[in-house]
Amino acid sequence: MGTLTITRVTHASVLLDFDGAAILTDPWFSEKGGFPGYYRGEPLGVALADLPRLAGVAASHAHYDHYDVDAFQAYPTKTVPFAVKGGTAARARAVGFTNVVELDPWETTQLGPVRVTACPAKHSLPQVTYVMEAAGFTVYFGGDTLLIPEHHEVARRFPRIDLALLPINGLALRPMGNRKIVMNARDAAELTGMLRPRYAVPIHYAYHSGALADHLILKYDGTPAEYVRESARQAPKTTIRVLAPGEPFAIEQAGSAASTSPLAPSA
Repeated sequence: MGTLTITRVTHASVLLDFDGAAILTDPWFSEKGGFPGYYRGEPLGVALADLPRLAGVAASHAHYDHYDVDAFQAYPTKTVPFAVKGGTAARARAVGFTNVVELDPWETTQLGPVRVTACPAKHSLPQVTYVMEAAGFTVYFGGDTLLIPEHHEVARRFPRIDLALLPINGLALRPMGNRKIVMNARDAAELTGMLRPRYAVPIHYAYHSGALADHLILKYDGTPAEYVRESARQAPKTTIRVLAPGEPFAIEQAGSAASTSPLAPSA
């Protein structure tokens, strides 16, 4: 039986090890001060220098905190394959990465043995989400999308999802009438009920932009505790795990003894 191991790095950056094939999502390894700032709000769970040899990188969109290629250029293997949103490959190529494939919704590529399908998303920039399949596992990675009707099609095309990684901070823009650009915990719980994964892990909730920018520009609405509560109501058959940065969590294939053991959310 294969094993899928999830290690949350920070924000929407997660290491997914599909039985030995490691994929890194939305790399973010630096912070920026100023106004607005970009702060993790939590420790960096895995340092860039401590990354394993990667089978690939999947980046959902071109925002710095999801596609930090300037810092990631320190990764030594410049031939590591990337899957990125259409129109964003030039940034990775500019810092030396040579194997970069652009995807739009429902297009696919291979990152080593991992089949990656881009799925619809909606954010303040063009974005895709991803379904990744390898070693008998299917993972949905939600980047920092809003909840949109197209998620019903994801559920239809991928009816057996083992793990969903979903943003929950409900990021909104105050100068634009508090216009929401990321799903919140309640939206994420609704999507969990729609996708029906065996497990779900919340992401994208500790980030902040500094006290002044948070007061004037950005607003947040969603916590892991709220996502756990709402998912218990909207997706009672899904096990929710809240992972600290750097904390690994292993999933066995469906039907194995370990995969059916109840697991309570961690603190």
